[in-house]
Amino acid sequence: MTSFLCTACGTQFPPAETPPPACPICRDERQYVPPSGQRWTTFEAMRAGHRAVVAHDGEVLGLGMTPAFAIGQRALLVRTAEGNILWDMIPLVDRALGNVIHGLGGLAAIAISHPHYYSTMAEWSLAFGVPVHIHERDRQWVMRPGEHVRPWEGERLEILPGATLIRCGGHFAGGTVLHLSDRLHPGGAVLCGDIWQVTPGCDWLGFMRSYPNYIPLGETAVRRIASAVDGLAFEAIYGAFWGRVVKADGRSVLKRSVERHIAWLEQGEDV
Repeated sequence: MTSFLCTACGTQFPPAETPPPACPICRDERQYVPPSGQRWTTFEAMRAGHRAVVAHDGEVLGLGMTPAFAIGQRALLVRTAEGNILWDMIPLVDRALGNVIHGLGGLAAIAISHPHYYSTMAEWSLAFGVPVHIHERDRQWVMRPGEHVRPWEGERLEILPGATLIRCGGHFAGGTVLHLSDRLHPGGAVLCGDIWQVTPGCDWLGFMRSYPNYIPLGETAVRRIASAVDGLAFEAIYGAFWGRVVKADGRSVLKRSVERHIAWLEQGEDV
């Protein structure tokens, strides 16, 4: 049997003789089915047709793939004295990339911000022998369940000293960011996937229920996102894509981005 991947979002499904009839991730209003329809590839074909890209993005090592595939996010490898954390996920995991990561000390933990990046998490867990942390409130979006999935509950979870998962909600109910203390990143940092979306100018953040379908979040959700990181210091903010890094003054960027978002919601049609 073959393990099929959705080419629009990169989600991997359990081995089967034929592709699934549809991808629930893409049929949800936060993603989309392309005009050409739902398309599939195999894990083996994807791996044969792409190669890994490893490069620093800001102060953190980024992992990507070329040519671009599915949503096109890059993952981040956070290196700590207690072990390395893979934050978010790219569909590609092969021998070459595995050798690089093992050469840097392997992985102590994997954590993913939200279901759009669950991707090939079963393959990553198998390759490195570690579970994948996702929030319990997003468990329903796991398309390939198994022992590799480690749901967590509540609002915060320290997965390694100085590295804390924080549920912000918003984009998804279990939408999670990773806070790194000053001992892991100078001035502290938040790795946010697109739970907070770093804008192209790297000086603002956006907050959406659906980015491709342009559905904004309301005031309550946006205020909750901001309050979820109360009491935490951070200078840098790392988004989901190459180059989307706020390098300094991250807390102020979050504050004014929330204020701007809410101000435009309140203006309504009086513009």
